[in-house]
Amino acid sequence: MAIPLAFQSAKTLAARIRRGKLGSEELLDLFLARIERYNPKLNAVIATDLKGARKRARAADKAVGKGEIWGPLHGVPMTIKESFDAVRMPTTWGLPELKDNYPKHDALAVERFRNAGAVLFGKTNVPTMLADWQTFNAIYGTTNNPWDVSRVPGGSSGGSAAALAAGLTGLEAGSDIGASIRDPAHFCGVYGHKPTFGICPTNGQALPGMFAAQDITVVGPLARSADDLELALSVMAGPDEIEGRGMRLSLPVCRKRSLREFRIAVMLTADTAEVDRSVQNCIQAVADFAANARARVSNTARPEIDTADAHHVFIHLLRAATSRGQSDEVFARNFAAAQKVDPSATDYRSWMLTGSTMSHRDWLHWNEMRHRIRHAWARFFEKYDVLLCPAGATPAFPHNQSGERWERMVNVNGKPQPSTTQMFWAGFSGMAYLPSTVAPAGLSPEGLPVGVQIVGPQYGDLTCIRFAQLLEREYGGFVAPPGYE
Repeated sequence: MAIPLAFQSAKTLAARIRRGKLGSEELLDLFLARIERYNPKLNAVIATDLKGARKRARAADKAVGKGEIWGPLHGVPMTIKESFDAVRMPTTWGLPELKDNYPKHDALAVERFRNAGAVLFGKTNVPTMLADWQTFNAIYGTTNNPWDVSRVPGGSSGGSAAALAAGLTGLEAGSDIGASIRDPAHFCGVYGHKPTFGICPTNGQALPGMFAAQDITVVGPLARSADDLELALSVMAGPDEIEGRGMRLSLPVCRKRSLREFRIAVMLTADTAEVDRSVQNCIQAVADFAANARARVSNTARPEIDTADAHHVFIHLLRAATSRGQSDEVFARNFAAAQKVDPSATDYRSWMLTGSTMSHRDWLHWNEMRHRIRHAWARFFEKYDVLLCPAGATPAFPHNQSGERWERMVNVNGKPQPSTTQMFWAGFSGMAYLPSTVAPAGLSPEGLPVGVQIVGPQYGDLTCIRFAQLLEREYGGFVAPPGYE
């Protein structure tokens, strides 16, 4: 059955535009019509530059007529996460005090997408300070999941994933420190890639006046196809102008041609962060399919890492990395509260307080622990190509904006679990710099998407994406949510 135009991959759309079978402006009009129809109930796209986009789309069509091709995304209309600077559109991170912040320069990722030929026409919603697995803020309000508008689309790239799933855009890009690409991809049934730390410069994806790269944070693509992830990563990756004076990126190519060639480890749940059976079943089905294709599959192989220790390390490094967002007043309050924390405490709030106020000497301790974990992962990937695991403990959960994040509960196998516990599945690999791709793995009994997280070795980005590409071709891929076809 033919795929509707709005749900075709960016790679396919670009090819059709290059061949003159589709106009860039025609495609832009299609996405804008769909935004007018569907965005009121989703609130995914929250800012646009229609004048600039239409001018560029018309120029793209004229260029094709002259035999000029700008790049691999020539003429493809796309949106991008609100936190990326893009001229003529606001960058607020959901903060009311930044509602009039219109940057004068594009983020490096935006510049690279434009240089690749893309037509950037809008921005997608984020949670305040990009700090939630839900997507809502005081400026733009709440974004809903296209599969069930009573549920969250994930965060912090929730608007990105919702727009893709509903066919409102051709391609997207987000950022990820605590599953902010992976979690929305999982919740909305699309593809997302969290790159190896440092390979995609984050220049211009920061609060005003901040230039230093943030520990653990990466930027990367979201799409409706694994092929699009590979294409978009090739656009985004590579050193910036300063680093490029002495460095170049050369990711190892994955030459595997079928799933049967992979050595696969499978981790369905953890004592540290129990996973709902609905998610486990979908991931196990992927593993069983690979095993039936004669891939080498192990449900017991693990890196030599204590999961409780890994979660402890991640939360401290995460909260240290984000601590610069605290005002002096908030830091003082948190520092005072941290002095009262029992050193043996294992709850998220205690770790958040100590992590966000720690001394540099303490940070060096946690960083040393991180690198021990990093080396354990490297030894593991000498024997296995990928680890399949959850991106989150549940499918998309109902909106819940009351209280602090650690006070909000999600239902896991009939039991309440703090939503922050799900962050284990972000940090287990992410804080060790590893890449991972989230690919659609099926639907839960309630008809909600479930993604599988495909973790690979450091700089093994193309291995993760290759597994997702083969899974898409041999097992199944993106499915549009009902009512948006």
